[in-house]
Amino acid sequence: MSEPKIVIAGREISRNQSPYIIAELSANHNGKLETAIKIVDEAAKAGADAVKLQTYRPDTITLNSDSDDFKIKGGLWDGRTLYELYEEAHMPWEWHKPLFEHARKIGIPIFSSPFDTTAVDLLEDLNAPAYKIASFEAVDLPLIRYVAATGKPMIISTGMANAEEIEEAITAASEGGCKELAILQCVSGYPAPAEDYNLRTIPDMIDRFGLVTGLSDHTLDNTTAIASVVLGASIIEKHFTLDRKGGGPDDSFSLEPEDLAALCRDSKTAWKALGKVDYGRKSSELSNAQFRRSLYFVKDMKSGELITEGCVRSVRPGFGLAPKYLGQVIGRRVVQAVNANTPVTEGSFV
Repeated sequence: MSEPKIVIAGREISRNQSPYIIAELSANHNGKLETAIKIVDEAAKAGADAVKLQTYRPDTITLNSDSDDFKIKGGLWDGRTLYELYEEAHMPWEWHKPLFEHARKIGIPIFSSPFDTTAVDLLEDLNAPAYKIASFEAVDLPLIRYVAATGKPMIISTGMANAEEIEEAITAASEGGCKELAILQCVSGYPAPAEDYNLRTIPDMIDRFGLVTGLSDHTLDNTTAIASVVLGASIIEKHFTLDRKGGGPDDSFSLEPEDLAALCRDSKTAWKALGKVDYGRKSSELSNAQFRRSLYFVKDMKSGELITEGCVRSVRPGFGLAPKYLGQVIGRRVVQAVNANTPVTEGSFV
């Protein structure tokens, strides 16, 4: 079976390539277009492969109601209504065009998570190169089919979804016309504890669904994300901000520029370290091979003299016979006179 892959803006995403790092801008603009533009700049500077937005208005994602159903209980946003939260967090639609233009100007791909069909239409007008389906929308199969009909690559987060729901989302994407699909292991907690991630699920997802698979990481540091690379993650998505103390709804669990740069660097190092199955001597070891142990004469010997245990030792460096041949050397006779501190070779004895 060939390795699954997708391509976004010319960049192949698969286990054959270093991890694709997505900087999630989310609500971290905190109501200022200039902040959003700065986040795009810093994401590019840190080495991220893409920036992702969220495209919705409060009225396209919820209802303006303060009834109990619409109130958040517990967590970061306790006591707020959904409408209030999304009113504060949403990115004005008129910002999308300047953000897309700026990202293209500095050379970093930008795309978004649409939360209804009108958001998809807006993003299509901006020629978004890909789409992301958020975990909470993974059960919105009509939306997934609508996105799939664009023919663009799609990434689906699977937070809260069970195996059956993931399969339904994949089927909806495929039936809708999506040819390039990736899925992300995700825990929809903000922040999420590392122990909830069960990263061993990632290789199972790869085997079960046969798709490019990655991680949408809501933990507070990079440990979980780096570990996911070892288990086969090809995509890492992390929320990104200029300042964790910025006061916005997502700032507190987002990476700052230094952290994102470390993620981009260290995830690539982890991917390179995976390499391939190889029991041979590595290039970095060649110069040190001489310091392995080998057999050396430890006393002067005359031609024809019997080699006893006191005549030979296993020592460093490694220019003599390997220590495993010691039993074959003891009891033999030297073919010519030898000096102490010289290597035992195949021609040293008969």
